[in-house]
Amino acid sequence: MELIKPAIFLLFFSTILIMSTMNSQERDRSIIPDKYKWNLTDIYPNDAAWKTAKDQLVSELSSIDQFKGTLSKSPQNLLNCLETVSKLSKEFSRLSIYAGLSADQDTRDSKYLAMSQEINQVGSTFGAKAAFIEPEILLIDRAIIESFINKEKKLEVYKHQLDDILRRKVHTGTVGEEKIIADAGLMSGAAPSVYGIFSDADFPYESITLSDGKTAKLDKAGFSLYRTLPIRKDRMKVFATYMGKLNDFRRTFGTQLYEKVKSDIFYMHSRNYESCLQSSLDANNIPVKVYHALIENVNANLPTFHRYLQLRKRMMGLDELHYYDLYAPLVPGVDLKYTVEESEKNIALALQPLGKQYVDVIKKAFTDRWIDFYPSDGKRAGAYSNGGVYDVHPYMLLNYNNKYDDMSTLAHELGHTMQSYLSNTNQPYPTSQYPIFTAEVASTFNEALLIDYILKQIKDDKVKLSILGNYLEGIKGTLFRQTQFAEFELRIHEMAENGESLTGDRLNEIYLDLTRKYYGHDMGICVVDDEIKAEWANILHFFYYSYYVYQYATSYTASAALSEKVISGDKKATEKYLAFLSAGGSDYPIELLKNAGVDLTTTEPFELSMKKMNRVIDEMEKIIDRMKK
Repeated sequence: MELIKPAIFLLFFSTILIMSTMNSQERDRSIIPDKYKWNLTDIYPNDAAWKTAKDQLVSELSSIDQFKGTLSKSPQNLLNCLETVSKLSKEFSRLSIYAGLSADQDTRDSKYLAMSQEINQVGSTFGAKAAFIEPEILLIDRAIIESFINKEKKLEVYKHQLDDILRRKVHTGTVGEEKIIADAGLMSGAAPSVYGIFSDADFPYESITLSDGKTAKLDKAGFSLYRTLPIRKDRMKVFATYMGKLNDFRRTFGTQLYEKVKSDIFYMHSRNYESCLQSSLDANNIPVKVYHALIENVNANLPTFHRYLQLRKRMMGLDELHYYDLYAPLVPGVDLKYTVEESEKNIALALQPLGKQYVDVIKKAFTDRWIDFYPSDGKRAGAYSNGGVYDVHPYMLLNYNNKYDDMSTLAHELGHTMQSYLSNTNQPYPTSQYPIFTAEVASTFNEALLIDYILKQIKDDKVKLSILGNYLEGIKGTLFRQTQFAEFELRIHEMAENGESLTGDRLNEIYLDLTRKYYGHDMGICVVDDEIKAEWANILHFFYYSYYVYQYATSYTASAALSEKVISGDKKATEKYLAFLSAGGSDYPIELLKNAGVDLTTTEPFELSMKKMNRVIDEMEKIIDRMKK
């Protein structure tokens, strides 16, 4: 348990989009109707109210001091301390999220950047003030802690968190050491902060002229859009230009990433872990064998992935498949478009197996402006759900482009939103924040229900083939691609831990080597051209959240197993799944998933995912053969 944890719960999905109803030069936020923009006044009525609340929080931080040296004296002292910190943490999260969401509307606005910096400094002070708590608790015998809980029933809500502190005893320092570690937070966030501003606001993205004479600006959103163009020479130009520009700044990006890795090494050493991997996974009590098993399983099943790539090559009618072909439409002439309103209707119908209450909250997210839909100049790229404002509701950021992928991304983020909403509704604040390890289960579960619903509505073989192809793209992006990223992270951390440097050129070499292995470059499956070596600089997770992306893959296998049961009409499975969404952080993630009906310490979930992937490929091949006849 981290008693002071900024609950800026950003759950990213790696789709970066651009609004198709505006051209790339017309992304003025002021012309977007309010109904498509989130309403931050639900958190604070205005910036002045935020500042008043921030000043109030700062003035209350000193209240923590009174508990120093008293926690072992009585159950009431321990309870009062934990309740005080919990109350302050909840308000700190509210302040942090308001500043963060405001800044994400326009990353160029220095006002909200300054607010984010201010509250981050408050967070470091908060952490330093509370640094004595865990070391003091660790001095109390476990039997005494249990007797405190028996005597003071209000301590029950902190039982799991207290157990987590005692579990990590060997990794917790003295009061002085914990204060230094907390103070280090002022520096450890430098690399991701610099990366965010540089890549979203200051990076000199280029424009190109397409074959139809139109100009395409290749910023992050533009790259995500234009890499899907049907004309191959345009895609080739998009990739060469965008990746080439990233490569021009490989030294800068490399330095940023190396600094992030060195920050991880600092925490590894200060917490007495054997590796950065163990340090990261132990926060959620995840055995490192789960991480290694994922990489091993995916590598062992690369032939299944290659089977999909060969199917793509066949469907596109190519003699040679290149990396720049992987985002092009699989089925020419099928351009599935969905307005926000159409997506809302489809998603609500798709999620009906989860019950009326679940669907009603989904509808509320649209009507009550929980979502910021469309891209605008300076807006943060990508998509996320943020459920950290306990007393309000979750918020979602999208960059909606009216495509099927956008509807799928919307369903994905609504999965996160519903897990946050149900956890916040059913859990007290101390156990409301669910572990990151379980977060991607709810999101990919929603995607599975959506595609199952859409396929049942479509009779046309061509359209069905496109949807099934989109499903396989999801497996590619969520299971294989994210595991490739996970292996990249593992390799660079192990190198740095062994004293090796990580320059931009070295990172290029590592990334290109791994990408060519995964995509079967040397086997003639898919040509990974040289410029792809710089793609790592475009993966924001590497710079923000170390050892995060593997959870996309593990969660995908878990949600695949769970969603199959719910789709089949298993009512008990549905009840267990909704209980899982409502459980927050009341237990360790492996146990939460076991209660839901899936055990990630075994290979069964992964094997089920591979069987389903092969079934989908079989079905697509049958449709292709039928269409030829």
